[in-house]
Amino acid sequence: MEHENSTGVMEFVLLGLSQTREIQLFLFVLFLIFYSVILPANILIILTIRGDPHLGSPMYFFLANLAFLDICYCSVTPPKMLADFFSCHKTISYGGCMAQIFFIHFLGAAEIFLLMGMAFDRYVAICHPLRYASMMSREVCCALVGAAWAGGFTHSILQVALIIRLPFCGPKELDNFFCDITQVIKLACTDVYVLEFFMFFSSGLSTVMCFLILLISYAVLLVRLRAGDPSKGTSKVASTCVTHVIIVFIMFSPAIYIYCHPFHSFFLDKVVAVFHTVVFPLMNPIIYTLRNKEIISAMKRLLGRHGNFIIHIE
Repeated sequence: MEHENSTGVMEFVLLGLSQTREIQLFLFVLFLIFYSVILPANILIILTIRGDPHLGSPMYFFLANLAFLDICYCSVTPPKMLADFFSCHKTISYGGCMAQIFFIHFLGAAEIFLLMGMAFDRYVAICHPLRYASMMSREVCCALVGAAWAGGFTHSILQVALIIRLPFCGPKELDNFFCDITQVIKLACTDVYVLEFFMFFSSGLSTVMCFLILLISYAVLLVRLRAGDPSKGTSKVASTCVTHVIIVFIMFSPAIYIYCHPFHSFFLDKVVAVFHTVVFPLMNPIIYTLRNKEIISAMKRLLGRHGNFIIHIE
């Protein structure tokens, strides 16, 4: 191997989702159809929220940022996964592997912090409705989003800083379709028991704690709404909270499964990884949109305006 770096390994071999050619082609078509439909839908959500003055509340501002984060997150591993379906020798360079790990943890942690910001927004809306406009000003919302990105970056850079110091001298096969940090550290030519414990606490237990905090927060808010005066507005806020809870379950369940057992591998790891990195992220904004009549109406207005404009040009 020419010009080997200090790790002794210049690339890792990805075993992928399947070794059977027919299954690989089927998965390629399946994921390609999924992306062709869901990815434009997420872009449409962002364009709708940015272009409609009726959707200027902090709730929709956070949703647009959530959709943008999910689009970025699903741009880290799926493009290479789709390309590898046509490759007989699936490899990723050492630098590319470290970059995948960095961006997966960067964007994933940023989304967790953003979900906590969205929970704070619902808390202010329900518990301090008269002060909502002042407490959730544009500056505060931008600060929360910026804090989410900064928190994700800090979390990710700590993970990569520890892994990049590990020596890799072989073997170099990863039984996955991307560089999963829990598998990469097992290939190091040194004892990584302490590092696995650190990963377990920094990624696994921290994710569980955030998950429990969000669930408890929304449970308290829903109980408070139930105890208040029933009205159309209250029902709408409660529906929004329920949607947030659904997104929290979708976002956190695979992450908890993956990062709370870093010491062992299970047969469902690949399946959960696909849902965690490919399917669920793009589905989060869609689920929110399907339960929100205001966004659907705004989308229809946006598509109607552009449709009439195209017809007028023709």
